[in-house]
Amino acid sequence: MSIAPALASLKVGSLFSFLSPVDQDLHDQVLEANLMLEKKGLTLLVIKSMGERALCYLYRASQLEAVLADEDNAAFLRENGYDDLSVSGALNTLRAHLEICPCFPHEIGLFLGYPLGDVIGFIRNKGKNCLLCGMWKSYTDKVAAQKLFDKFGKCTEVYKRMHALGRTLHQLTVSA
Repeated sequence: MSIAPALASLKVGSLFSFLSPVDQDLHDQVLEANLMLEKKGLTLLVIKSMGERALCYLYRASQLEAVLADEDNAAFLRENGYDDLSVSGALNTLRAHLEICPCFPHEIGLFLGYPLGDVIGFIRNKGKNCLLCGMWKSYTDKVAAQKLFDKFGKCTEVYKRMHALGRTLHQLTVSA
């Protein structure tokens, strides 16, 4: 999935895989990126390292705080081992779950802005019987999900076009 919707402040966060060049330290690259991103309200976090490849999470702390503060989301996360629902506490638990789980833990959907009903629907249906399959599997509101899929897709197209025209990451990132 594209990081464009997170850069545009349309969603809480995005995951992407990053292959660090051999001659550059990943830690230094993340620090450098965060110096620019934090001015715009974003944070880049390596949530799982796999040698020279890293799984990165780009997120807006203000939006993630709102996700974690939602009563239903908080109850679901607590049921899944999240005792500390501060941004740093929740991210530490997510990182721990990623280390022990051979696949993605289902609750990661909340960190990506998926509706709780769709996360629960995916778990209950074991990934089958969805109403709509797009950027995630929707089990609750097909119309709303399609609108978001279209919005995120259009955002990604615009960002790709603007990047091809020479816009920098800094220029493409919306301040929040």
